[in-house]
Amino acid sequence: MKKTEPIWVLGAMSGTSLDGVDAAMLLTDGETIYGFGKTGYRPYSDAERQVLRTALGKWVDVQEATELVETAHAELLSEFPEAQLVGFHGQTLAHDPRGRGTFQAGDGGILAEVLDRPVIWDFRSNDVEMGGQGAPLAPFFHFACARWIGAKEPLAFLNLGGVGNMTWIDPSKSRPEQEGALLAFDTGPANAPINDLMQARRGVSHDEGGALAAEGVIDEKTIGDFLHAAYFSRCPPKSLDRNDFPKLSLAVEGLADADAAATLTAAAAASVAVGMQFCPEVPVQVLVTGGGRRNPVLMHMLAERLPCPVVPVEDVGLDGDMLEAQAFAHLAVRVLRGLPTSSPSTTGVAAAVGGGRISRPGQVLETLPS
Repeated sequence: MKKTEPIWVLGAMSGTSLDGVDAAMLLTDGETIYGFGKTGYRPYSDAERQVLRTALGKWVDVQEATELVETAHAELLSEFPEAQLVGFHGQTLAHDPRGRGTFQAGDGGILAEVLDRPVIWDFRSNDVEMGGQGAPLAPFFHFACARWIGAKEPLAFLNLGGVGNMTWIDPSKSRPEQEGALLAFDTGPANAPINDLMQARRGVSHDEGGALAAEGVIDEKTIGDFLHAAYFSRCPPKSLDRNDFPKLSLAVEGLADADAAATLTAAAAASVAVGMQFCPEVPVQVLVTGGGRRNPVLMHMLAERLPCPVVPVEDVGLDGDMLEAQAFAHLAVRVLRGLPTSSPSTTGVAAAVGGGRISRPGQVLETLPS
């Protein structure tokens, strides 16, 4: 294949919500989206989810979780024999960019052998080593999506997974790494505290349709205390680990189930509203992706708090379940072409930088230059 021609690439994502593995085909040259293809999903069982939850925050002694991640991905990704290239994110277990770095479980070299095709992986480490936060990494793909939908004015993508993150985009810029094209940052905890509450109190993975939160009353004192955390006054770019706000979950321990769910849902919305103040200008709309867009209570709270329309990405023809998997397909091609995958305005790295490693079947692992 020529480096500049569009190729069908398969991207995979297993997020901090711990729900399962998403996979999606994308036709791209790493700059322009030419088409969207087949998608797939491999859910984690309750037992598998517990293995991953036990490994969260650990840097060592996570062999069981790592093997689970590799096996689950191999099972799903083998269903896409048409893919010419694979972008494999792995499962984030720990993220401490100003300390120990970032850790995604899963070896792309193993997947390259199993799938018998090139696998690009370890997208975050190079950015962290160069002084960046290593997250969020989807913004360069969001820029391509804004171009694909024909956006003319600044808009924002809001991903509500385990952690929330926002990408503000000026689609008039020519490249994502151009100054003023993007601003990205983690907004705060999103689904993770809600999911953990539901698992602990109800034995289910999430608050389906926000039904429990809809019955509850928000504890405004908890929200006020939560928003006083230093993180919310810090200028972006900035990123979070899934478990960076343990006091929030502790604060709702004495609340009834419905009130606790309502309060955690309100905390997710409130943190997005606070983050909006950092956008260079108010976006014409916020396009919501990730599992949080399926929670009507959360979407209503966002609509009440944000100064612009809030809609699911499906309203503009995108797939909110697969956007992150598609993002790592897009980034994989950028790595293959030697293009940057992050910039000062997305991760705080000193200059636009590429990252990732490429593993080919039967070949020694290769680290691509930045």
